[in-house]
Amino acid sequence: MAAQQQSPLTILRRKQVEARTGLARSTIYDHVRAGTFPAPISLGGKAVGWIESEIDAWLTAQVEKSRKAA
Repeated sequence: MAAQQQSPLTILRRKQVEARTGLARSTIYDHVRAGTFPAPISLGGKAVGWIESEIDAWLTAQVEKSRKAA
């Protein structure tokens, strides 16, 4: 049985998520509470981060929604 290649997980911090999405901190957390944005994961203490692949998937979905609406 061949081992599957998995890409390493990349964690984005809030400032990186803001830059990638164009959303402000409060908007990100509003969407997280509404269940319309990926939830952050705990990195220990008070630090959190987002899984890059989940942010990429959210961005792709936003583009697809936008294209269908046009």
